Amino acid sequence: MRILVAEDLYLLRDGLVRLIEACGHEVVATAVTGPETLDALLKIRPDVSVVDVRMPPTQTDEGLRAALAARAEVPGLPILILSQHVEQLYARELLADGSGGIGYLLKDSVFDADQFIDALERVAAGGTAMDPAVIAKLLSSSTPSTHLDRLTDREQAVLALMAEGLSNQAIGRRLFLSESAVGKYTTSMFGKLGILDDDDTNRRVRAVLTYLNK
Repeated sequence: MRILVAEDLYLLRDGLVRLIEACGHEVVATAVTGPETLDALLKIRPDVSVVDVRMPPTQTDEGLRAALAARAEVPGLPILILSQHVEQLYARELLADGSGGIGYLLKDSVFDADQFIDALERVAAGGTAMDPAVIAKLLSSSTPSTHLDRLTDREQAVLALMAEGLSNQAIGRRLFLSESAVGKYTTSMFGKLGILDDDDTNRRVRAVLTYLNK
């Protein structure tokens, strides 16, 4: 994969570059400010980008703004956002356009190399990769959706793990279910959410976005 790393802290940026390259991927560019990030996203259009929320010049939300602006120009441009803390508003803004290719991880997750690279690859493939802490925060302040109220507790549990980006096999291990049982729950869930006429990857993304945007 061709990857852009946008992070102003040298040690973290260097660590991310080394980790990504050690896993066989190519870092095609780095950026240290919001404007540089937006310029690189639009000119290079990498397979996936790792973008810090807070970047110079103001250290507020330049990275997020660059990501949103780039996705407005190039819908579905895959971007994995890194944040020091859970910011509900940031997560909701990222999900608002209703397309996939989005991830939101806390920086602590970077220390788990396998989890981080797996998240990058899922986002690059058009899926979602949401930190469990981000999901928990979003759900704690959400108003239940009429569509989601149709789901059983087990279906909601499956959907919550799907939102983290887990495969049916991984969801089954977490919930002590067979993979075929998880498949039945997801099929039922798609039907109740009215997500019937697309390939499985897109249906999963649409279901997750429905869940997280509720």
